[in-house]
Amino acid sequence: MYQYTEFDRQFIRTRAAQYRDQLERNLKGELGDDEFRPLRLQNGWYIQRYAPMLRVAVPYGEISSAQLRVLARIARTFDQPSKEVFDKAIGTQATWGTTHLPVGYGHLTTRQNVQFNWIPLTKSADVMDLLASVNMHGIQTSGNCVRNINTDELAGIAPDEVADPRPYGELLRQWGTLHPEFTFLPRKFKISVTGGAQDRAALHWYDAGFHLVRNAAGDLGFRVSAGGGMGRTPTIATVLREFLPQDQMLNYLEAILRVYNAYGRRDNVWKARLKILVKSEGQRYIDAVEAEYRQIVETDGAPHTITAAELARVSACFVHPSLEGRAGAAIQSIAIPPERLMTYQRWLKQNVAAHKNPSLRAVTLSYKRPGQAPGDADADQLDTAADLAEMFSAGEARVTHNQNLVLPWVREVDLPALWVAATHAGLARANIGLLTDMISCPGGDFCSLANARSIPIAAAITERYQDMDELHDLGPIDLHISGCINSCGHHHSGHIGVLGVDKDGKEWYQVSVGGSDGSLGPAMPGKVVGPAFGAFEVPGVVEALLDTYRKERLGHETFIDCVRRLGMEPFKAAANSARLSDKHENLHTLPKVSGFAKDAQEA
Repeated sequence: MYQYTEFDRQFIRTRAAQYRDQLERNLKGELGDDEFRPLRLQNGWYIQRYAPMLRVAVPYGEISSAQLRVLARIARTFDQPSKEVFDKAIGTQATWGTTHLPVGYGHLTTRQNVQFNWIPLTKSADVMDLLASVNMHGIQTSGNCVRNINTDELAGIAPDEVADPRPYGELLRQWGTLHPEFTFLPRKFKISVTGGAQDRAALHWYDAGFHLVRNAAGDLGFRVSAGGGMGRTPTIATVLREFLPQDQMLNYLEAILRVYNAYGRRDNVWKARLKILVKSEGQRYIDAVEAEYRQIVETDGAPHTITAAELARVSACFVHPSLEGRAGAAIQSIAIPPERLMTYQRWLKQNVAAHKNPSLRAVTLSYKRPGQAPGDADADQLDTAADLAEMFSAGEARVTHNQNLVLPWVREVDLPALWVAATHAGLARANIGLLTDMISCPGGDFCSLANARSIPIAAAITERYQDMDELHDLGPIDLHISGCINSCGHHHSGHIGVLGVDKDGKEWYQVSVGGSDGSLGPAMPGKVVGPAFGAFEVPGVVEALLDTYRKERLGHETFIDCVRRLGMEPFKAAANSARLSDKHENLHTLPKVSGFAKDAQEA
């Protein structure tokens, strides 16, 4: 993984010290809340429904065992609300669903970050110092700026890669961090980059996507797209360039951002994202970007051209780990008992991926199980992940788009031992890519923006589908749940999507079908199957959709392929036939929380 330079380390330490000074002045009353608010947001600190929320940056998902241990320490020591705050949260919980809120957890997000929900603001500077000790921070995880750079969890190790995207992700991080021209954009700006033939990075759902390709002459470059996004108006990105020479990535991105900065709307926060500008202007936006790019290259001298020396410098920071001295003969000799062989083989199929190095594998640890919200990892689980990374993966793990952790450097001969260890830790469920490997935001249990709770819906569906034979028979299905239209749970891109909506202060849910993040067929938003459903109805609706699929599928046809073949009507009919009568509705009034509108615009 990327090896931080002394400049990197000093920058993060200085930023942490700067934040401590700002916090202390705020607590003393010397710096008002309005003045402090943008400063804390620039370091990843939000104010949510009951307590502050910290978003920790994990650039392109790479995280070390030392960093995991620090996150575990933060979860154990700092992610603990005061009794007053906790009692307030418990007192407002509806009778259906969770009876208590989890504390002492880190939450793995769809954008490869890690979030904490209960850290008191008075302790926030101590947390920033602790993060800085292992080269971590919350810089540009919030605000109207270039956000944390995303890629796929197999970056640099996938057999289908044209080239390793991580050095380009790091160049983007260094170029975009505190860029003076793009610190106050009309709205946040998200970038994803990948090198695989298969899109594992949801490129077309991002403000800008860079897909490494080779042209007919064999030259390396990028297919560039822009204007993707979810939220109120789900939009698939427009391809701006089929081929851009790789050394021009930063110059071209600067053109994309300059045009956005100049013409993006600032009068309406809901219409300020790049996708609105691209959709409204169409070819005129593309022409403006091309004109700005020519200006940058021909008049300004292409100042951000990536030289071979610079690419080599950054690439050298991504050191492939040494495999010497790892798990010995005693581990290699582990044999799987015959009665456990089918379970092990399912794990190999679902959780283990091929590697560029034929003697290695990438292994996904599943953080989806009953009694735990999707993506949540408590302090002990984070410490266990660090142990497994050190023992089996050269001390490295990666946060995935699907809210799990991947161990990217596992020797094939160590797979039986890893499976045994992960099973004991509860992290070896063979459900990766299946229905219960769902994506979910924290929802109304935590978030001040949410219209409805996500976690109880996820829990009810998870509990219903515990039969592994049934899950494997259903095959690959992406189920995504969001608590509001901001789409942090990526419901638009789910094969089945669930969106929480507010009707007269009560929780309702819209269900959509046919979405895709681009990994299995073209990226597209799902379509709503009918009027909103009550909370208790949602598991039955999902079951009806899946029963229709089982009835109508051809051979080994996947759920999403079946939907594309049949169209929406059979699934709409199934969903609406599952609707319960009014007497069975269990819709709960959410607490009305005010005073969060400013942070809502930065989420």
